[in-house]
Amino acid sequence: MRNKVFTTFLEAVADIPDDATIMIGGFGHAVDKPQNLIRALKDQGAKNLTIIVNGAGVTGKLGIGSLGGKPFIDEEILLENRQIKKAICSVPASLVMSKPSTFERQYLAGEVELEYVPQGTLAERIRAGGAGLGGFFTPTGVGTLIEKGKEKRIIDGKEMLLEFALRADYAFIKAYRADTMGNLTYCGIMRSFNAIMATAANVSIAEVEQIVKTGELDPEIIVTPGIFIDRIIEIPKERNQ
Repeated sequence: MRNKVFTTFLEAVADIPDDATIMIGGFGHAVDKPQNLIRALKDQGAKNLTIIVNGAGVTGKLGIGSLGGKPFIDEEILLENRQIKKAICSVPASLVMSKPSTFERQYLAGEVELEYVPQGTLAERIRAGGAGLGGFFTPTGVGTLIEKGKEKRIIDGKEMLLEFALRADYAFIKAYRADTMGNLTYCGIMRSFNAIMATAANVSIAEVEQIVKTGELDPEIIVTPGIFIDRIIEIPKERNQ
């Protein structure tokens, strides 16, 4: 059986090439963000990346959305390092208007691209990608700028837009526990975007708070089956947040 357990975060992201598309899990909190994988990707240095993420503009530097206001690492460090060419996200701006994020500044300067997606639509596009679907119709966005250039149909008397599924080359996710086969459990908000992104990438990499032997996880609490997970790394205790 192929060994999925990696010893370092840098080793886990070493093969990510320039121009890759990467899903980065988390809703926007310290506890559910794959901070160590993000840090490793910054050190690895791949460029011209497309990221699929809930909030490209909610910076951990401001402590917004973090537990107790404690700053944490997020996509901001990749933007500061000029590694991102495009973001597909639902929150492209800082939650504090007087403190614009790096993404906002780069976008307004024409240095990065943005595909804005309503949050529920983003989650469903990712879920559809993981389920092998091509797309779906939704009423979300009808009558707004979101509908520009999209196919529209009347279904059950409602106007609906065609939205295409999303997949990525790699997914960075955060989970609570894993066994050595890659089966994952989550804790609280960790489940948010992490669980659906785990199924929608060619290579899914999970950083977890604890790795246990196969058979030690109760099958009834496994959310992500190991078949979807390619690499797992245990977070050093001093880095658990």
